[in-house]
Amino acid sequence: MDSRIIAELVLHLGRMASGDGLVEGLSAAQWAALRYIASANRFSRTPSAFAMFHGTTRGTVSQTIKSLESHGYLTRMWSETDRRSCQLVLTDKARTILVNDSFEALARAADALPPSVRGHFVSTLQRMLHQVAKERGASTFGTCTSCEYLEGDGCSSEGQAPYACGLMSEWLLPKELDEICINFVPGKPIMVTSSVTGVAP
Repeated sequence: MDSRIIAELVLHLGRMASGDGLVEGLSAAQWAALRYIASANRFSRTPSAFAMFHGTTRGTVSQTIKSLESHGYLTRMWSETDRRSCQLVLTDKARTILVNDSFEALARAADALPPSVRGHFVSTLQRMLHQVAKERGASTFGTCTSCEYLEGDGCSSEGQAPYACGLMSEWLLPKELDEICINFVPGKPIMVTSSVTGVAP
């Protein structure tokens, strides 16, 4: 298959998944922020990580976040150890509208693929995304399922989670493995879970 056809199909899928979701009076940038925060892990739900993910400035992101806060879609949880650092948290109001997000149609289409196909598909897309990010000088994002820092074999011991992040020295729960991480470094074979994603800006 011609490489440009592949590129067009990927681009068209992205348009379909995001263009029809502009409801509730929110802009494309606001929807992008809500989707990112809903998919990111606890290490990556920050304004700076979102700015890196979407390749935009922190000033632009700050305005988007402030507008979402004013409409009751976001709150900030400030770090107890560093008052300059905060984690972005979705409100119940935000989660309600995300249920009907057009992006979910794309997620359901991916979920309908056989697990073996999903694993191969994710690996292929991650290679493409990594190359594009490298050419653009952008950061590569991904999930724990194929990250170099993932530790653990999925077996829980008393008082411990089945996985851990070697970089952050933090335990990880199985549900966290599919969440987007700013610290992602590709290096492991894809581990297919209930829903696996791997993304880059």
